[in-house]
Amino acid sequence: MSAAAGISRRAALQAGGLALAFTWVGGGKAFAAISARQQPADAAAALADGNPAFAPNAFIRIDADGGVRLVMPMVEMGQAIYTGSAMLLAEELGVELDQVRVEHSPPNEALYGMPLLGGQITGGSTSTRGTYAVLREAGAVARTLLVGAAAAQWSVDPTSCTVARGVVSHPASNRQLGFGALAAAAAKLPMPAKVALKEPKDFKLIGLPLRRVDSASKVDGSTQFGIDVRVPGMKVATVKASPTLGGVLASVDDKAARAIPGVLDVLRIKDAVAVVGEHFWAAKRGLDALKIQWTPGQNATLTTQQLRSALADALAKDKAIVGKETGKRPEGTLVQATYDLPMLAHATMEPLNTTVHVRPDGCEIWVGTQVPARCVSVAAKITGLAADKVVLHNQYLGGGFGRRLETDSVEQAVAFARQVPYPLKVVWTREEDIRHDIVRPMYHDDISAVVDGDGQILWFGDRISGGTVLGRWAPAFMGKDGMDGDLIECVAEPCYDLPNLKVEWVRHDMPSGLNVGWWRGVGPTHNLFVLESFIDELAQRAKKDPVAYRRAMLKKNPRTLAVLDLAADKIGWGKGALPPRVGRGVAVGDPFGSRVCAMVEVEVTPQGEVRLRRAVVALDCGIAVNASSIEAQIQGGLLFGLSAALFSEITLREGAIEQSNFHDYRMLRINESPPVEVHTVRSSEAPGGLGEVGTAIAAPALANAIFAATGVRLRALPVNRALLVQDKEALKKKIADAGYAAPDERSAA
Repeated sequence: MSAAAGISRRAALQAGGLALAFTWVGGGKAFAAISARQQPADAAAALADGNPAFAPNAFIRIDADGGVRLVMPMVEMGQAIYTGSAMLLAEELGVELDQVRVEHSPPNEALYGMPLLGGQITGGSTSTRGTYAVLREAGAVARTLLVGAAAAQWSVDPTSCTVARGVVSHPASNRQLGFGALAAAAAKLPMPAKVALKEPKDFKLIGLPLRRVDSASKVDGSTQFGIDVRVPGMKVATVKASPTLGGVLASVDDKAARAIPGVLDVLRIKDAVAVVGEHFWAAKRGLDALKIQWTPGQNATLTTQQLRSALADALAKDKAIVGKETGKRPEGTLVQATYDLPMLAHATMEPLNTTVHVRPDGCEIWVGTQVPARCVSVAAKITGLAADKVVLHNQYLGGGFGRRLETDSVEQAVAFARQVPYPLKVVWTREEDIRHDIVRPMYHDDISAVVDGDGQILWFGDRISGGTVLGRWAPAFMGKDGMDGDLIECVAEPCYDLPNLKVEWVRHDMPSGLNVGWWRGVGPTHNLFVLESFIDELAQRAKKDPVAYRRAMLKKNPRTLAVLDLAADKIGWGKGALPPRVGRGVAVGDPFGSRVCAMVEVEVTPQGEVRLRRAVVALDCGIAVNASSIEAQIQGGLLFGLSAALFSEITLREGAIEQSNFHDYRMLRINESPPVEVHTVRSSEAPGGLGEVGTAIAAPALANAIFAATGVRLRALPVNRALLVQDKEALKKKIADAGYAAPDERSAA
């Protein structure tokens, strides 16, 4: 089906759709959705991949020696998708996980374009949802052909044969043939019209807690990330771009830099300078020795407060786009509150880096990216080469979180590399990585509800102002009315039974030069914090237990009700009194096609420090592929979200990002991380997302726990510790100074 068939991106994601083909906005032309069957581009891809004896589709390569290779349509950035995908294929192919070798796919929209995202893109917790059916079918197609080849050689019925560990057997005659011996014959057989997939009851791999396929190589250091690339003749550069966002280079005095041993060259582009060295340390010393003058441009006086004020003004004055409206607002008591969320950096463990060799007849790139085809496209544009003259070798990613959905660092590296004859590795320092991040947008919400005398919600409303990532990154996916579906994800279709609601968005983009991008959890991270915090406010106002209050609104959503009840049981909600200034918070939601409930227990010290004591997460992600990966992804995602909620904020002063490293862009430390229990509901539903689910649900559970411990409602992030001190008089003054107040209530008549 195509986007023109009238199925929205959000509807597809929520339904777990697995066969939707969109138009890739980066190239402006349609691509064939990934397929388990042969495609026109398969032959050329297989030839470039060593011409294996058997390549029935874009994903499977079986060599003459029987080795099985899986060419991955997605990239691995810590989310364990290489393991889950290998399990899907191995389950149906008839091999064990240790027999599958995983390879990065080349840039190829026609073969590896992900239909849920409209291109060869890894993100949005779509990888398993987008390939669950396809990779299983790919394995079944290959198995059917291999069995057919063996049965033809033995003159037996294919149904009388079995497959295990890459060997086809005929038990009745005690004959066996390995995949390698059958590969050439299987390649000559016609593609089967239908293949039989296993019933879940017959799974041997899917659902088990298996070790990741890359665990050993990551432990012994042999896994190659982008930053590990070594190319003969390669030199190393590090860069500095204009501190003021949108500024340009005025002049450079490089005399002192060129005198440093190991410094080879100083390169310039419009808005940045690179120092090239024999090694990174020489390049870094040279960069520090430069005397640079910048022209700051239009953002020279821009501050965070100006951006925040502009969002609030836009919400008050500008016309909103209605994302969803059902029913009418009835009479009753109107309760209102305002929420603010900050800009955030990605701060991946591996800072941005790209290795490029530009020659007159071609360009070769080594990089870890979530968008390989886009990188090829921008490199071709910069070099003036045809796209087929650009070769990209994708690498393991040391974290992505949405940052490596962008191509800016690749564009910069290509622009520098075309000035020199040798391969050039461009490595950003941590300071450059944070100061020139493409940050998550800030948001401003006016949220409201009409409630009856018992505190039940009769109508719910949310007015959001913020910039659009989608409008810059993939404008073709914007709604016909200009709506960015990501801005209202999880609030326009809440998990609760709220028949009367209105959700609207006022578009207010950031100034030119301040680009905003996807951040782990995307829209749900923002919307679930606002929604679940406000639901907690309404429960408090109604003098009802927060879990009971939610439970009453989930009667028509049994999957989400089940995770709420499971989490409450596991943490012992309501069973026994907690010590003073210790509280538990709850948050539920349906992000990325999964159902999740997080409960967090905190202690707040008299000085306002928040200590994480315990976290319990209950999850229904549909059919579980790798139980071990599920636990790891939820734990990691939750800690990522808790860290951001406690510490993280990007601020501007004089048009420049103030934060530069982990001393002022804090992360949770090991001793600060709580034990995280993950409890999974067994489910036969279609797979949901995982990588961003824990992040999306973390902040509201934390904020609600802080309220339970202190009575202080936090309507802005990161956590303001000054509001949490125990001295009541000082607390009242700090709350008043910060502009916090109880929700506004008035008649909605």
